This record gives sequence, structure tokens and C-alpha cells, in this order.
Amino acid sequence: MNWLAPDSKFMRAWSNLVDGVWINILMLVTSIPLITIGAALTAGHDACRRSIEGEGKGVTANYFKSFKANFIKATLLWLPFLVVLIALVWSWIVLQSTPLLIIKFALTILWLIGFEWVFALQARFENTVAGTLKNAFIFGISHIAMTVALVIVDAV
Repeated sequence: MNWLAPDSKFMRAWSNLVDGVWINILMLVTSIPLITIGAALTAGHDACRRSIEGEGKGVTANYFKSFKANFIKATLLWLPFLVVLIALVWSWIVLQSTPLLIIKFALTILWLIGFEWVFALQARFENTVAGTLKNAFIFGISHIAMTVALVIVDAV
């Protein structure tokens, strides 16, 4: 098969790469108001999944459909993470006390575990906000190797 044929592995990989870049651009643009970061992350997860599975009308349509459908729940999930993030950043900068290091590390690790899973779960499953938060921590702790890999990918 010709490597430039639309069904070749190269062209499918190229199409997935372009879709991924476009979804990232959409996520950046819709995250400009900080309050919409949760909805943008949820829509990004959903649009990626639908793109890979070949569902929907197109990447942009899938993204904005998911953004609209998940806006309220994703925002309710994002707000506690935002508040805790602000508190953690403040504690790391201002509170320079050695006895607090263990607490700061523990809270930071818990924040990362929840953050890595909560929006992917919101994008895929229908659940209450509290149920999604609970499941995010269950998934994050029970799949700790995957969680560490996700954190490393996000850090890079």
C-alpha cells in the first residue's frame, strides 16, 4: 500500500497528530477565562476519544458539543481544584516551614492524583460531581503507575 494513501498507517497517524494539535489549540483558547479550564479539559478528553473512535461530525464539532454538555459539572469539579491549587502555590511560596513539608507534599500529591483523572472520568461517564471526584481518587490510587506516567507526560 502507498504510504500516502488515506488509509495507510502513516496518514492515519498524521491525521491523529493534526487532530491532537487542533484539540490543544481549542483547549488553550477556551481556557483563557480560568473558570472554563475544567470544561476545556473535559471537552479535550472527549473530543480525542471520539476522534480516535471515528465518532461524531468532526473534531471541532465534537469538542464544542462536549464543552457545552459538560460545562456545569466540569466547572463544579474545577473550582475546588482551583481553590486548592491557589492554596498549595501560596503555601509553597509563603510558608517556608520545615515541619509543613510533609503536609504540603501529601496535599500536592493528592491534588495531582485527582486532577489527572477527574476530567477524563467526567468526559466518559455520567455521574454526580461527588461520585466523579471519589472515582478519580480511586482510579488514581489503584492505578498509581498510570497516574505517575500521566503526571510525567503533563510535566514534559
